[in-house]
Amino acid sequence: MAFTSMLAHAQPPTHTPPTPAQIVANQVARLTKLLDLTSAQQTSATTIFTTEETALATIRTSLHTARTALQTAIKSNDPAGISAQASAIGGLTTQEVQAQGTADAEFYATLTADQQSKYETLGPGGPGGPGGPGPQALGTH
Repeated sequence: MAFTSMLAHAQPPTHTPPTPAQIVANQVARLTKLLDLTSAQQTSATTIFTTEETALATIRTSLHTARTALQTAIKSNDPAGISAQASAIGGLTTQEVQAQGTADAEFYATLTADQQSKYETLGPGGPGGPGGPGPQALGTH
């Protein structure tokens, strides 16, 4: 009985997502290891990816709001609301891809020819994972 009671009150561990600074630090560390970045390149990458993560955080918040509003419009059978939120989500998705592509292009421009060759072999998603830096924004994969 006591064991059942403990299980009923047990809370699953909560997962705290990484902060934008942690995401950037991990990303730069991976890129440094894979591409042998110089300290100047690391500094540039940190600036580039911090700008990207800041933009993406705002976009993600807006996407969450638009998706919630879309669900409300669906539940209330509101075609105009559905259309408005679909348009908003499309525009925000464009902004998301643009922020990622811009960061990828800026980072790529800081690399030497040898580093660019290595970077291009990393495959879709690159070392940053989905949405992280990678050759997909460069049209190589």
